[in-house]
Amino acid sequence: MGAITDVTGVRVGHVQKSDDGWLSGVTVVLPPPGTVGSVDVRGGGPGTHETDALDPTTLSQTVDAVVLTGGSAFGLVSAHGAQRWCEENGRGFPVPGGVVPIVPAAAIFDLGRGGDFAARPDADMGYAATAAAAAQMDGHDVGRGNVGAGTGAAIGRGTYKGGVGTASITLENGVVVGALAVVNALGLPFDPRSDDFDKLNHREGGTGAPGAQPLNTTLVVVATNAVLDKAECKRTASAAHAGLARALNPSHTLADGDTVFCLATGEAPLDRSTGTARQMSLITLQSAAADVVRLAILDGISSAGSVITPAGEIGAYGRSVR
Repeated sequence: MGAITDVTGVRVGHVQKSDDGWLSGVTVVLPPPGTVGSVDVRGGGPGTHETDALDPTTLSQTVDAVVLTGGSAFGLVSAHGAQRWCEENGRGFPVPGGVVPIVPAAAIFDLGRGGDFAARPDADMGYAATAAAAAQMDGHDVGRGNVGAGTGAAIGRGTYKGGVGTASITLENGVVVGALAVVNALGLPFDPRSDDFDKLNHREGGTGAPGAQPLNTTLVVVATNAVLDKAECKRTASAAHAGLARALNPSHTLADGDTVFCLATGEAPLDRSTGTARQMSLITLQSAAADVVRLAILDGISSAGSVITPAGEIGAYGRSVR
């Protein structure tokens, strides 16, 4: 499967709590300095922070860290801890007197899943997750399953465990595309090649317990070593949403905050010798981004303990949220 850390310089840190009423955490993707980034938010119920700064028309070009957190909108305060770590380490947009770190964040809904509605990530957890990422060696293994922001994740309206997954693809030209996903979706995984995937969301129990509220989200960070500008990162994030739709049914619903970030470290130039060459290079990269997102989402579900059959169904051994 590979991991997002197959992109040189990208590191991941997790912090979580799962006792005393807690079932939540924070995951930070820490790219090397100078990494360009953008985002595409498609879900109808997003919880985000600083995503406007990633629009290609805005001033800043680089991203210092990406925070994925539990705790719904409350958990977005964890980005402040990541910003503090970045400032202390001189990472950020230069301004007179210092730097302002560009740290976008997005949250999943996991409030109360550990028993205490008030148990949600704070700035200290964001700082700790960023420090944990910085302490990792280049190319390190990434924690999967119920870790970090995936600690309290669930899918199918809370019927089965969700979690953190990751994957990577290396193209023939040496470009690496990796993804990390926090899967907390209303939908369930399916295989579009199967004739019977429709029953995933129609069979008894397939959409959660009676009365369960559809409060969900799948968060994704795509990273590549390719040289991309901010607009190309935006388009890559947009293309990567296709992988989310291929992996989960339904996706991008009114109750999901589905969000994809794209980071480009700028080590591997693409063929831009002609307009056609540039176009084909970007199409190849963006197609790979969609594929790797699908793999990362399925990895997150499998790593959390749910069993996926060849037809895409979750088997009888899928674990409950607790």
